Amino acid sequence: MKWYSLLVSAALVVGSVARISEAELRQNAAQGLRLISLEEGVDPVWRTEDEVFELIREDIGFFDVTDYYDPNAEETPLRLAATSYEPLSRGEHVTALINELSVSNLQQFLSNLTSFPTRYYRSETGLAASIWIRDTVQGFIDAFPGNNASVALFNHTFIQPSIVARIPGQNPDAPIVVLGGHIDSLNSRNPTGPAPGADDDGSGSVNLLEALRVLLADGFTPNATVEFHWYAGEEGGLLGSQAIAKAYKAQNIAVKGMLQLDMTAYVKPGTEEVVGFISDFVDSGLTNFTGSLVDAYLDIPWILSAPCGYGCSDHASWTREGYPSTFPFEGDFHARNPVIHTVNDTVDVPGFSWTHSLEFTKLAVAFAVELSA
Repeated sequence: MKWYSLLVSAALVVGSVARISEAELRQNAAQGLRLISLEEGVDPVWRTEDEVFELIREDIGFFDVTDYYDPNAEETPLRLAATSYEPLSRGEHVTALINELSVSNLQQFLSNLTSFPTRYYRSETGLAASIWIRDTVQGFIDAFPGNNASVALFNHTFIQPSIVARIPGQNPDAPIVVLGGHIDSLNSRNPTGPAPGADDDGSGSVNLLEALRVLLADGFTPNATVEFHWYAGEEGGLLGSQAIAKAYKAQNIAVKGMLQLDMTAYVKPGTEEVVGFISDFVDSGLTNFTGSLVDAYLDIPWILSAPCGYGCSDHASWTREGYPSTFPFEGDFHARNPVIHTVNDTVDVPGFSWTHSLEFTKLAVAFAVELSA
């Protein structure tokens, strides 16, 4: 999870220039430079690895487009939509599934994830964490084989793969439903230092695991295919989600809606417990639909949160490719967890709440069932 600081230095504000050539792209990438997009509609700029980490330390959101920039493609303006959705229709089924969710499972899953010293996307333990997610999901599939579900690694140019789990739908032509979070963690002061990432984004990752477990145990057979994604390299510039969203766009895969779970376990002491829907770089129609799920199935209310800024999480990768996305957050964005990207992002921080995170697991189940109907 990243957010956009208002204190952007003048050096980062750039005007439109000529598009980057293939030769420049190859040459600079070979020298270790990264091509960074800092603002929609403005050309990306080259940054060293140290300068990229300075962006992270200053809480400036960005896309790292080094691997995805097309010198021959025309820049198209971002168009935010308001997609329409059908009324809720699976109340009895969703309620029954929600009753099967377990806080103790969330606790065990997160204990396993935070046992990796770091899940940094360029580390061996980041790779190991992705393999653990894949193997855990495969264990669910083996235990509950009736859904014809599958799970696979999605490899990247860096060591940590993303993970894609799939429950095939009865209608293969229907637009698919995607739920995502990110598997990597980060210590912003030392990329190889300890980074437990309990809230960012261990919380969203285990919400997805427990929601998927319950769906598979139920024998859930959706009308539309449902996919669960754990993205690699979110902290490095939305790397994993960019790769997957662009691949789906290139394959003309239609997506009915994408839900991002990134930080779901913190309630600032003294504030009301709410779901805070991020209000920028999302589809307002899908956000309203997902808000109706909160009203119907959760025990807490929802609000429209303050914006999180450019490139703050993986939903933005899907929005950029023209897909509808929504981003329910652990509260209002201004009340976010203050210790992410540090060694202190653990379950022991005051405000960390298992019952709060469980609400987002309920939301994931409801989103998967209702949107795939």
